[in-house]
Amino acid sequence: MLREILETKRKALKINLEPTIYGTFAEIGAGQEVARNFFTAGAASGTIAKTMSAYDMAFSNEIYGAEKSGRYVSKSRLNKMLRHEFDLLTARLVGEKYTGRRFFAFADTVTTLNYSKTNDPHGWLGIMFQSEPGGEANEIIIHIRMLDSDSSLQQNVLGILGVNLVFAAFFLSGDTQTMIESLVDNLSVGSVEIDLVNLRGPAFRDANDRLVNLYLIAKGFSSAAIFDKNAHVCQSKDLLYKKDVMILRTKYRQKSTPNFDLFNRAVEQFKRSQNIDDRNILVLIEVLMSNALDSQEEINAADLEEFARRAEELCATGNNVIVSNFTRNHKLAQYLSRCKPNSVGISTNIANLKRIFDSSMYRENYTDELLAYVSDLFSRNVKLYAYPYLDKKNSEIITTQNMPVSESAKPLFDFLIRNNYITDIESYDEKDVKTV
Repeated sequence: MLREILETKRKALKINLEPTIYGTFAEIGAGQEVARNFFTAGAASGTIAKTMSAYDMAFSNEIYGAEKSGRYVSKSRLNKMLRHEFDLLTARLVGEKYTGRRFFAFADTVTTLNYSKTNDPHGWLGIMFQSEPGGEANEIIIHIRMLDSDSSLQQNVLGILGVNLVFAAFFLSGDTQTMIESLVDNLSVGSVEIDLVNLRGPAFRDANDRLVNLYLIAKGFSSAAIFDKNAHVCQSKDLLYKKDVMILRTKYRQKSTPNFDLFNRAVEQFKRSQNIDDRNILVLIEVLMSNALDSQEEINAADLEEFARRAEELCATGNNVIVSNFTRNHKLAQYLSRCKPNSVGISTNIANLKRIFDSSMYRENYTDELLAYVSDLFSRNVKLYAYPYLDKKNSEIITTQNMPVSESAKPLFDFLIRNNYITDIESYDEKDVKTV
């Protein structure tokens, strides 16, 4: 059944006209765009107890406390804002006048595009809200990347997204998937990426954060979800910033078991070749969702549960996990570069490398695609560690030394090998080499 999508102004007005909804807006970094939408919709006095924007750091620290990390566009800052504002509401607004009210505190901390257009515009948005008067608070927290090339457009996106979040909390929280889908109502495709959602409280007792964040990928709202060793969803930059990252790529329901023996050798080789401190290395196992997305129109709930189960199994091995839709290594490298790691190593099968340097695998513009691939991948301090496979037909182990390469690509391939952008995994045991 199709869901009616209300215009932003109608959403804000519907909230304003609901007598039980009452709360606070606290916004830092991009004006008071969310509150503005409620004011301009009309009847805002029935909804808004207070709006504020503590731009100066001294004021902000006095209200919410200082951030030890020095990062004010962060989940930590958002949590402090939400709890402070919600606690003030429940402590101060008591008595008969407020009986029957469902209180909420909305907050955001955002950085939009700077004048020089040199930053990465992103932000944290959240709402604490009561599903019923006097009830336990629920919480929705999201992280976004704003993709428009103009700061005023980004402010407009923030305002719409904030209204969508408040509306979803009060009217759609009973259906998690619909609630997530509604966050991009009235927004242009390509204007925002939602790459993390956290849910908490009695309204989301049956929700699973892992499934919710995998749903973001399935719907195209995000390209990847990262889980730490405890299988908790993480914002990518929080986990990967200034780390030396090593990744093993695996596919959803691939026929063969991931080759962890060779991957462990690749990790050790990565550490040696890049002089990496053990304390700074972060190992990721990637599970590709793209082949499942390619094989069907839409991933169903059972598939998402299978992805979540697979991620939990891999996390239980002591590894961090990334689930993604990156079909090619260079797309993964582009994603990781936003997180500003020190260095990246990607462990890949020679069979995958063979397809990249085989012109017959491309219908047209082979050289253009190959150059774009190489530029996107290796300009981001990335090294490929290629593990061999057994060619069953010829009973031959294939490495970079005997891998077939198209004549037109051979000079470029030789350059990458000679300069150690692509390296064979060393000292492997032949029993660990598998057929493809």
